[in-house]
Amino acid sequence: MSNPSPLHAVHEALGASFTDFAGWAMPLRYGSELAEHKAVREASGLFDLSHMGEIELTGPEAARALDYALVGHLSKVKPGKARYTMICDADGGVLDDLVVYRIADDHFMVVANASNAVVVAAELRERAKGFAVEVNDRSATCALIAVQGPTSADIVRAVTGADLDKLAYYASVPATAAGHDVLLARTGYTGEDGFELYSEDKHAADVWAALTEAGQDHGLVPCGLACRDTLRLEAGMPLYGNELSVELTPFDAGLGRVVKFEKGDFVGRAALETRRDADVPEKILVGLKSEGRRAPRHGYSVVDGDGVEVGTVTSGALSPTLGHPIAMAYVPTAVSTPGTALAVDIRGTKTPVEVVKLPFYKRPA
Repeated sequence: MSNPSPLHAVHEALGASFTDFAGWAMPLRYGSELAEHKAVREASGLFDLSHMGEIELTGPEAARALDYALVGHLSKVKPGKARYTMICDADGGVLDDLVVYRIADDHFMVVANASNAVVVAAELRERAKGFAVEVNDRSATCALIAVQGPTSADIVRAVTGADLDKLAYYASVPATAAGHDVLLARTGYTGEDGFELYSEDKHAADVWAALTEAGQDHGLVPCGLACRDTLRLEAGMPLYGNELSVELTPFDAGLGRVVKFEKGDFVGRAALETRRDADVPEKILVGLKSEGRRAPRHGYSVVDGDGVEVGTVTSGALSPTLGHPIAMAYVPTAVSTPGTALAVDIRGTKTPVEVVKLPFYKRPA
């Protein structure tokens, strides 16, 4: 049986269609996923992300423990800032991609994907042994609500009273919403400006209601996981299980920049050094675009001009914003240059595609 979000009753009242996602019953859509997608690009969308995992590390050696456990240099992150990073195994394979918030000198919160939260918490506990740090998995009692889109700042400002002009991208600040303490972060997974509010699960409905009321004059609509996926795809953001897996290193996904070798020893360092120093990667992640209406999907084969299979689509959809199909895929470096003509086998039909630079979409400056 799927675990219900603390906002499940709210979603039911809004007429949401639900899906099982990593053991959670989460809203897939409330009506039209295309309308929800459009709302985020043009106004704002309200997302329940309470399926994500939150693991706190506290203690005088919390920073050192994370430097060892993760590929990032977390001790360099200042309080109030956040960092995108990854946790890898000893062979350099990605166990999960993470966002880590430094709340105070000795207090961090690691946010993991729902499907990997248990594994990440267990690995952090194991890797923290020998450090003066306490690891506490708060996933079961922490709710996460996101407001994403061009009008999100107006909505969040009205609810929290926070000085958002001083809140930079990938920064966080303690705030109050609907009379409850929250951690307010300028982060997101849509390619738009946006905010994420972490609260206790028992306060989630109050926070959701306050944001909904404040968003009435700003085009705010509730959004499900379906449009979240097309939004992140347009923004070229990887999804664990698609673009990232334990069989791939950060370098394979074009994210080698998150690996910080200057910090000293960490789990997976030797394997990642070898991968970094390889002359030519076997395959790399690229964007693909095509015309028509038939979109490449996860697992479809990518073929060259001779019909020889050269890669695999990791994510694909008809882009609501761009009006044509887009996809990400792993292909050999020899056919990875933007402008290269390839094809995707869509149910027996070789559909022409063109390699393009990621991301597909960038919000207006």
